[in-house]
Parts: sequence; structure tokens; C-alpha cells
Amino acid sequence: MLKKTLKIIAITMASIVGLIVLTLSGYIIYLSATYYRIEDNYNLEINNNNENNVSINTEYKISTYNIGFGAYTQDFTFFMDTGTMKDGTKVTGSQSRAKSKESVIECTNGAIQTISQTNSDFIFFQEVDTSSHRSYFVNQYELLTNSFSEYANVFASNFHSGYLFYPITNPHGSVQSGIVTYSKYGIKNSVRKSFPIDEGFFSKFFDLDRCFTVSRIGVNNSNKELVLINLHMSAYDEGGKIRAKQLELLSSFISEEYNKGNYIIAGGDWNHDIAKSLNTFQTEQEVPEWVNVINDDDIPNHFSFATSKEIPTYRSSEIPYTKGINYTVVIDGFIISDNIEMVICENVDTGFKYSDHNPASLTFKLKDVI
Repeated sequence: MLKKTLKIIAITMASIVGLIVLTLSGYIIYLSATYYRIEDNYNLEINNNNENNVSINTEYKISTYNIGFGAYTQDFTFFMDTGTMKDGTKVTGSQSRAKSKESVIECTNGAIQTISQTNSDFIFFQEVDTSSHRSYFVNQYELLTNSFSEYANVFASNFHSGYLFYPITNPHGSVQSGIVTYSKYGIKNSVRKSFPIDEGFFSKFFDLDRCFTVSRIGVNNSNKELVLINLHMSAYDEGGKIRAKQLELLSSFISEEYNKGNYIIAGGDWNHDIAKSLNTFQTEQEVPEWVNVINDDDIPNHFSFATSKEIPTYRSSEIPYTKGINYTVVIDGFIISDNIEMVICENVDTGFKYSDHNPASLTFKLKDVI
């Protein structure tokens, strides 16, 4: 009797293990089958375009805002983020999706209202979801475009994924997310360019694809162009090796554009400290390991940072936000070519109410150069 019972238990356990292995194998096959790199050098559709050009010696404003797929209320923590308090306590985020569809819409509308108040001529947005489980399939691009209906706009898919069945209790799900450029001036053409990414088997399913878009604006009485580069660099990149490759590609590209005589502004979410702000803001957390610094020596000749560190643009997301407790830093802003005059840089203090980022704005002029 005992032998028979043990045999039944052994068969049952083997069946369970076999089922688990079969399920995991099937899931890995599914992820592999649905994974693909988004096309490089892809010409983007320009919507609601116009024929207006910019002019020399005229003030314009550009703003950038990572809206965090509408999930990051002040109490939201993200399951992939980890950190260390100054007393040595390890902390980890827990949530993989926004609280609700209503919360996503509320955060998106809050971001729209914030940027509307800047009265910007050009706007960069990152982490704009169009059809994702994590944001309850709210089409944030549609909400943004309805609100900025007087602007020409270009949307580029930044990253996508099949259904990520993690965390098990509340899976992240499938993701379709992009970056958007809005312009009050006519966009001659726009291209999506792929960044290098971590091609490791599992890491590519979590950090996903990354890109920057290149949108060209005509300059009155000139054959030059204002080249606007909207970017979102990798976040989960141990040691910053992939981000270094991404910066190398970007640096090569903007140098080529400068040598053509064009005016260049590259902005967005760099996922680096770009304002020498590493230890600027009060915090009860250690500096995260992922926060690498881009220094002046890391960018090409003829380019400089256009940033502010009066207000941070990013807050740590492994714990709910409390001013003075979370680690904060400036990772959003701009690099400009030396034929552009920086008038003023400002970061907008939202209290991280609508995203784990604050917007950054730059007022600038195109110089009259030969």
C-alpha cells in the first residue's frame, strides 16, 4: 500500500514538474516569436503639418516630458526599481501597472495641463503608451494630440513587448509605447533611428527597444535646418555599457549634422545625470548604481548642455514619493550646438504628481552665423 502511494505521489510530482517545464518552454517560445527589433532609419508619418519656418534671432521654447505611461502617481512604485536607504535598508518597488484606467487618464491630463502652461513651440514626450496592459489600453498619444491640435506631430514606436507574465500576481502584460514630437512649425521630414540595446536573451524583453527621432524644421532665408532630436535612452543597463554605445551613436550623428551647418537640439530622457546634479538634492537614499554621469568631455566639440538643476527632473520609484526622502536627480534636458543661444533653462516643479519625471524647458535663439 505504501509503495503504491509513493508511486502515485512520484507520478503526480513528475507530472506537475513536467507541466511547469512545458509551460515555461512554451512561454519562452512565445516571447521569442513575438520579439523583433523595430525598423531602423524608418521614415515617420507627419500629421497635421504646416509650412511655417523658424527664423534667426527669434526666441523659441522647447519642452521635454517623460510622462511615465500615466502610472506614476506620488504613491506608485515600480517593480523593476531597487534602491538603498542611507541606513542600509534595501527597498524594492512593487507595482507593474497603473492603479486604474481613470488614474492613467488623470495623470495624462495633468501632464497635458502642465506642458500647456509652458506655451512651448516644440514639445518632446516620452513613454507615451498607445495600447498596453500596464496603462489599461489608454491611447495617450490620442489624448495628447487632441490637446495639442494646433501642432504638427510625429509619433515613433520606441519599444514594444509581448505579454510579460511578471510579476506573477499582477503581470506587466504587453506594451506598445512611443515618443512624440509636437511642433508649431512645419516638419520637413522625420526619421526613427534605433539605439543599440542589450541583446541578452532575457534583458531584451525587459529593457526593450530604444530610439531617437530626427525631425527637421526649415529656417527662413537659409538652406540650413533646425534639427530636433527626441530621445529616450536605456534605463536598466548595468554599468552603463549600452548607454555609452547609445551616446556614441548620437554623438556621431549630431556631429555630422553640425558639419552640414545645421542647428541641433537633442533632448529628452537621457537616463544619465546631465546637469552635475548627482548629490544636489536632499535625500535619505544612496545614489543609485544606475545613475551614470555625462560630462562635457563625453559630448562632441561645438555642443554643450542646456540644463537646469534648480529642480530635479526624476525621482526614485522604488518607494512612494516624499520630498527630501527619495533620491532625485536631473536626467531630462537638452544638448545644443554652439550656433544656438541658450536664453534660459527651467525645470517645472510638479511635485512628481503625474509622473516620476518633471518637465524641462529651454528658451533659445538661432544665431546668425555664416
